[in-house]
Amino acid sequence: MFDHVLKFTNSTSFINALKVTIASVVPVLLFHFLGHFEIGFTIALGAFFTYPSDIPSTLSHKIKGLIVASFIVSGVNLLVNFAYPYPFVFYPFLGFLLFLCSMISVYGQRATLVSFSALISISLSFGHLHKGWEALEYSGYIFAGGILYLIVSLVFHFIQPYKYVELQIAEGIKLTAKYLKLRGDLWSPEANRKAIIEKQLNLQVELNLIHEDLRKVLIGNQNSSINSQNRKMLLVFITLVEIQELALYTSFDHSKINEKFDKHPDVLRTYQNVAYKLASTLKKLSKNVHSISVYVDKNDLKNELDALEFAIFDYEKSLGKEKASEGVLMLTNMLKYAKNQVSKIKIIQRAFSLAMQSYKLKDKDKELEKFLTPQYYPLNTLIENLSFSSSIFRHSLRLTITILIGFILGIFLPFQNVYWILLTIVVIMRPGYGLTKERSYNRIFGTVLGGLIAFGIVSVIQNHVALSIFSIICMLLGISFTQINYKISATFVTMYVVFIYGILVTDIVEVIQFRILDSLAGAILAFFANQFLWPAWEFINTPIHIENAIRANRNYLKEIADFYNKKGEVPTSYRLARKHAFVEIGNLMTSFQRMMQEPKSKQKTLPLVNKLVVLNHSVLSALASLSTYIQSHKTTSASESFNYIIKTILLNLDHSIATLKNQTILTDTFFDKEDLTLQFEEMKRKSFTRLASDDELDKETRQAKMQEAQMVIEQLIWMSNLSEKILKITQDFKAIHPDN
Repeated sequence: MFDHVLKFTNSTSFINALKVTIASVVPVLLFHFLGHFEIGFTIALGAFFTYPSDIPSTLSHKIKGLIVASFIVSGVNLLVNFAYPYPFVFYPFLGFLLFLCSMISVYGQRATLVSFSALISISLSFGHLHKGWEALEYSGYIFAGGILYLIVSLVFHFIQPYKYVELQIAEGIKLTAKYLKLRGDLWSPEANRKAIIEKQLNLQVELNLIHEDLRKVLIGNQNSSINSQNRKMLLVFITLVEIQELALYTSFDHSKINEKFDKHPDVLRTYQNVAYKLASTLKKLSKNVHSISVYVDKNDLKNELDALEFAIFDYEKSLGKEKASEGVLMLTNMLKYAKNQVSKIKIIQRAFSLAMQSYKLKDKDKELEKFLTPQYYPLNTLIENLSFSSSIFRHSLRLTITILIGFILGIFLPFQNVYWILLTIVVIMRPGYGLTKERSYNRIFGTVLGGLIAFGIVSVIQNHVALSIFSIICMLLGISFTQINYKISATFVTMYVVFIYGILVTDIVEVIQFRILDSLAGAILAFFANQFLWPAWEFINTPIHIENAIRANRNYLKEIADFYNKKGEVPTSYRLARKHAFVEIGNLMTSFQRMMQEPKSKQKTLPLVNKLVVLNHSVLSALASLSTYIQSHKTTSASESFNYIIKTILLNLDHSIATLKNQTILTDTFFDKEDLTLQFEEMKRKSFTRLASDDELDKETRQAKMQEAQMVIEQLIWMSNLSEKILKITQDFKAIHPDN
């Protein structure tokens, strides 16, 4: 129990919640002591409005982002107060302001969170309307709260500048360990491979998010920081990405392999033990990121590798060299990849030891910067999204209309606090139907549960000091759980609100009743708006994600083929293509998950999308396998057959993209299936004949060349089959979904 509490309090969610809680509580306590509670509360609101935009970034971007967020949340509050006394101006102006604040989401993650903060500020402004100088003064206090939060955030940063990175690295290592564990599960003959692959894809989505955050912080800090800690963490991050790519190597046709080694299950079980040991080593490492001081090799991994080598030797001995040759090649390749994985894990272990404190990257800072998404905000981006083809435009319009309806209902019907209706709409309404539906349910559940629990506590305890302590704890926990579990978050936030009102008013029952009623009204409005006002059904966006995933894999294959032909150093374009392939597969999986949350009538293509997710993931697995092999081995020259087969795979993927885009495919661009089969046979025959007849090669070199030939041919055959299936299913998909 204590370990779970310690883990929670050491998480990024809790630390972020702690920052905003401190920035909110300190001014309230200070100004309450000075007899100006309202000023302190307003400053606390400013801190609360600003904190969502405090996302992972460089220090410079953090400061600029929080200052801009503070200015926007205070500015919109001031504009609402100035316009409110003039009804004929106010309503159209409010609609325009809501729409504009929603539309700034087109500029990325930070802009989306600033947009959210601005909408919250507009909603809550109706709870404290002011005129003239008071309005300007009130807005100034909100801005001061934002700056106070910035100061608190900077204090946390300078006390532990790498705390966030360490936590994210630890989480990344833990998720990578889970990924390796799942790869090991695939080797069980009775394994449910479909379920395992789905879990892997879910992990891929989580890892993509962590990797993107780490890129922003670590790579973005390269120019401004010479701290060796930053470079060590960057080394660990790069190695983690490589481990994940290596992990995809085990994505073979497991049914075929289990059938081949059916009479020798021990050898596969031994390899599975190696996979599990790799996972458990990483898992232990994730728990000790902060405490590792000296790297100690306990030879655990070496023992597992030795056991696998012995199992291969035993397998060869039992069957005879000639009969076992193909199986030995497979197993030897698996062993080499396991050794490569071990060496990667040791890099991470050493990175946290004293021996690596002076580690420096090899002057590739400028190259690394290419992995970051550029941050700029041209007006054209906003203008281009002002059409119904933009999902953000439709969501902004939907959200604006819903808030205006909620505002009008709140004024003309006997609701106590109209801003609670607006706040509920802003908090739970999302572009997608499924997430809005889920958050509506969680909001209502949390509000009712939190209201009942808080009412029970307030009924027994009327001491203001005790209620203040309870409110601070509930605020801290409510914000901590916002990203982890929204149902729990809504429960604690409701308790916090009730405790505050328990201090300020006497009729707490009426407060709870109206809190529940207002939340219910807001949730219902949001739910129906998302269903009937230009709904953003996921099947509309899915073709784009499918196309992007296929194109990313296609570009990654092209980079691999170019590298195999040219050899030399791995170019940055190669690593960028790899990054995009991983990201787009994650995006496709996320789109599939959103589609699963929507009504059955909107899921006509769901089975085909599921197949395309799995097939594209399998292509990425094959690409990763081929990629890691050619990077870690001295390979032979690419043959004409190799390039012909690569061309046909690329052609299949190009045809798939053209199908999704409703483009005409020229008949003369199709390849001959029989010719492709002949090319595979020719490639295999030439490779093995040449190696067998070359007397100048020693045994070890000949075996290495044969491994390369088998490895490359197997992956090409697999990718060729996968690309054909992708083309066939995209054609079936377009038959059901003719319009993008």
